[in-house]
Amino acid sequence: MIERYLQRSILKNTQEMYDEYFRNRNVKYINQYETPTFSFPEVEQYANIPTITHIWTVGDRFYKLAHKYYGDSKDWWIIAKFNNKPTESHLSVGDLLYIPTNLQQIVRLMRG
Repeated sequence: MIERYLQRSILKNTQEMYDEYFRNRNVKYINQYETPTFSFPEVEQYANIPTITHIWTVGDRFYKLAHKYYGDSKDWWIIAKFNNKPTESHLSVGDLLYIPTNLQQIVRLMRG
């Protein structure tokens, strides 16, 4: 199983709206994983989070920045969420990003 699913609840979906899907796949239900929810730090908390600034350039990707600053590309979502930019298409060359440097602190704040 993929690591990102290990801590999530598995829900069995038997909703009638998927009946055709079930018949086509010859299954009685589909497994769905609970989506984690994260909150955004409040203004006071945001001010106390140490960050590095990064100017978005051609070729930048969240996963590359996560690898550069955290040593692990799987933490790309922290940079995206922290900057309220869900995908790279929400950025333009020259945009300023804030990279939180204390991963444990920011994850703890986002998980509430």
